[in-house]
Amino acid sequence: MTFARLFAASLAAFAITALAAGPAGAATATPPIRHVFVIVLENENVGTTFGQNTPSPYLSLALPKQGAILLHYFGTGHWSNDNYLSMISGQAPNPETQNDCRTYSDFRDTGTGEFQQLLGSGCVFPPAVSTVANQLDAAHLTWKGYMEDMGNDPQREAATCGRPQLGQLDATQKAEKPSDRVPNGDAYASRHDPFVYFHAIVDNSQLCNARVVRLGDLDTDLRSADNTPNLSYIVPNLCHDGHDAPCANGEPGGLISADQFLRHWVPLITASPAFQQDGLLVVTFDESELVTRGDPDDDLTFGGDSSACCNERAPNVAHAGILGPGGGYIGAVVISPFVKPGTVSSVAYNHYSLLHTIETIFGLAPLGYAAQPEVVPFGDDVFTKR
Repeated sequence: MTFARLFAASLAAFAITALAAGPAGAATATPPIRHVFVIVLENENVGTTFGQNTPSPYLSLALPKQGAILLHYFGTGHWSNDNYLSMISGQAPNPETQNDCRTYSDFRDTGTGEFQQLLGSGCVFPPAVSTVANQLDAAHLTWKGYMEDMGNDPQREAATCGRPQLGQLDATQKAEKPSDRVPNGDAYASRHDPFVYFHAIVDNSQLCNARVVRLGDLDTDLRSADNTPNLSYIVPNLCHDGHDAPCANGEPGGLISADQFLRHWVPLITASPAFQQDGLLVVTFDESELVTRGDPDDDLTFGGDSSACCNERAPNVAHAGILGPGGGYIGAVVISPFVKPGTVSSVAYNHYSLLHTIETIFGLAPLGYAAQPEVVPFGDDVFTKR
């Protein structure tokens, strides 16, 4: 059976009540993974990516044959920014992260709720809010965020730890076209770089500049296991993550350009000493497509997928997914020496599950909503080769 047919059959069989109840069971122990790679793409429903006539055959057909396809993996919010933050901190959407933090503002909190949720609204979380990056530092482990195009235009953002000025509008909300001054253009988006939204990271400029770096550094770091971080979080630019279509530089964008990005970088990762030794690669999306009509500054008409799993909660907004409880049905691909090629999982997971998985691998306590009992790390349904 093809993956497209398998997807269709699985979707038909997977009841809404199962989504609400969350996943069933997990492995009692994770494999001895010591290097995790995460690649985050943009804005696609699982049916478009993995269904018939997919525009991304490398991602949807070739890569699952190398590892596992997670057919019931969900985003945790709409728009983009809140999903990225949930992946590294377990914090749920708030009104400003849900609006992609067009102004890079400090979080104004009113207290702390259950599962370490900071109550209130804002973009840059106070120093007391931890991330998996801070946890890894405390455990004497390493991490890096690799950001494509960051610093291409130094007048917009720095080449390391690139972010807007606090309290200022975010100039990276749209890609910058190539010009005489910036020959390659600049399609870096701060809102897709979760590390720069936490004072626990950005207030340590030496740490942030060393750890939140340009994508090209990954090529060098992959050459030896000793130089490869324990966690590599990889974010393509607004063209290669599939967000823009067409792109500011003339490329087609969408899943076509995302597939081309993966064709280049995935073989470099899977051939690297660190991955071959004890690696795990996860490729997923931030959210499913949410269609809008109207002026973003006025009323919008929304349509699309805001489904969720795993008893998702959102104390700071009415709905994490604007129209519904989550970021929609996106799917994921997992490749590892500990995953049997061709594995198919129908267990429900989301971005909090991914965070919980990373933390479990490295012996860290789950942060935020990663600690919910319904949010389990990847289990024996994924790690099928011991």
